[in-house]
Amino acid sequence: MTDISANELMARLQQGEHLNLLDVRESIEFYTYNIGGKHIPLAQLKDNIANLVWNKTDEIIVVCRAGLRSATAKTILEAEGYQNIKNLVGGLMAYQKNQQK
Repeated sequence: MTDISANELMARLQQGEHLNLLDVRESIEFYTYNIGGKHIPLAQLKDNIANLVWNKTDEIIVVCRAGLRSATAKTILEAEGYQNIKNLVGGLMAYQKNQQK
């Protein structure tokens, strides 16, 4: 599977699993609400790929508000040779909705 659901991500985080999260929202969004991870706004991703500390084979989960910017980030990372990128389906909106259940 190339993407991850809000349910699966939440379960893995609750189990204490250390995940490589990349949040590609704008700074104001990130500082308003986030679930951790590295923050690089989508517009700055191409210029900052060299700053990623992960190997190209590591699982990286990309998140944004609704899943659209993270889908674009996934494409950018894959074009740079990253092989195990997952997009959070529905973004953090789906994640927050899950938290309310």
